[in-house]
Amino acid sequence: KSFSILGSNVPRMSSDIQVKPKTAVHKSKTSPLPCSPKCAIKPQPKPSDKLNPKTIDPFGACSRPPSLFAAIYAKGGIPCRLVHGSVKHKLQWECLPESVPFDPLLVTLAEGLRETKHPYTFVSKEGFKELLMVEGATEKAVPLLPRLIPALKAALVHSDDEVFRRGLDALVQLSAVVGPSLNAHLKHLLTSLSRRLMDKKFREKITDALQKLEQYGGKATVAIIKSKIPIYRSI
Repeated sequence: KSFSILGSNVPRMSSDIQVKPKTAVHKSKTSPLPCSPKCAIKPQPKPSDKLNPKTIDPFGACSRPPSLFAAIYAKGGIPCRLVHGSVKHKLQWECLPESVPFDPLLVTLAEGLRETKHPYTFVSKEGFKELLMVEGATEKAVPLLPRLIPALKAALVHSDDEVFRRGLDALVQLSAVVGPSLNAHLKHLLTSLSRRLMDKKFREKITDALQKLEQYGGKATVAIIKSKIPIYRSI
């Protein structure tokens, strides 16, 4: 009898061993779902999402704007927003750029050239360029030069290569609009160009920019450039 009892218990023990792992596996598949951190933590919408949909910095949802430009943009203070296209992005203005006051918007956009995060990088670069393309831009931009130059200089001395490139492009765009009026301020910008000129990856771009500055600024520009960059060859 004792043998038959043990024999009858053997299959029960083996069946228990087979059932337990299945139960454990079943629990492991279902138990994490209610407490998943992805489901529990949800990003809180910002008030600016309503003003500028799809244009808020995705990397700083829980942090304060990193700069004055970002703060102004988040509050809707820049009268244009980024539109994501299938091929390339573009700006959509709330009103015609011709009707937008250059003061202080052009200065604000120039200060935004130092940004390193999307969408601020695109908005500042494209906004600065498009604002300078409007009719009467020369008369509106020349009085702002004393405030534009420090902003451009800050971009040109920035350690980020892309910020430097944006600053250099903006300088050429401004020169094309204001012409010789830029000469009085040019010395403040040439030192940073001289330093970057030693870097092979910037040499061609800076040389091209200097030639355009000479083209737009006239003969007086050559002497100014050579005073800071003696190796420059006039066009």
